[in-house]
Amino acid sequence: MSKDAFAHPDRIRASRWITVLVRQFPELRAELAATPRRLGAGRRRDGADRHGPSAPLRLRVSDTLRDITDGVVELEEAVHDRLGLPPAARGTVEVRLVRLAGLLERVEADPVLMRHLLDEVSAMARRCAGALGDAEPVVRLRGRCPLCASVSLRAFPLRRAVLCINPGCRCPHPACGCHADRAHRHSWPEGEWAELSAGGGIALEEITAALDGRSAAPAVNR
Repeated sequence: MSKDAFAHPDRIRASRWITVLVRQFPELRAELAATPRRLGAGRRRDGADRHGPSAPLRLRVSDTLRDITDGVVELEEAVHDRLGLPPAARGTVEVRLVRLAGLLERVEADPVLMRHLLDEVSAMARRCAGALGDAEPVVRLRGRCPLCASVSLRAFPLRRAVLCINPGCRCPHPACGCHADRAHRHSWPEGEWAELSAGGGIALEEITAALDGRSAAPAVNR
């Protein structure tokens, strides 16, 4: 069993979003370095036609780069301050994110800090994806949620997790974020896919294929 199975769900989700942001941020930097002709013409990454001058798009990318850079610096400083650690050393956004990932086990012991870190990194990753023109992919899964019996299971490949999108779904574990936050959706990380397969009547191979991007099931944008 994966060691993630013993971690708090918020820690697992934070780790997933940090991984996504580490992968996306260099793409954002490359997009800003692209020529105005490339940014202003042709089709967006999501397939939509681009219209108008490239300046607004370049400004959006530039603003996103600046805000995420500042946000990661401030987040690392806040984590160090809360944990009583020395001030963080200088580093690129990617380096700082990797260092934050290395502190997640300690952050997990402070639920307030853990929730703040999760909210910040997930928001930054979503904004980064939006500036790149990427919609978070979602794949429908057959079977029913073992918690609420709804046909509401969706695979989120970027997060490497399956979520129940039924807003009324709650798991029996009081420590899970689905009890503390109405916007939270219960999720099954990789270490729990076998359990989900057995309880939801879904083949484990289908779950794995959906999260690896190999599923033939209809994908929807979230």
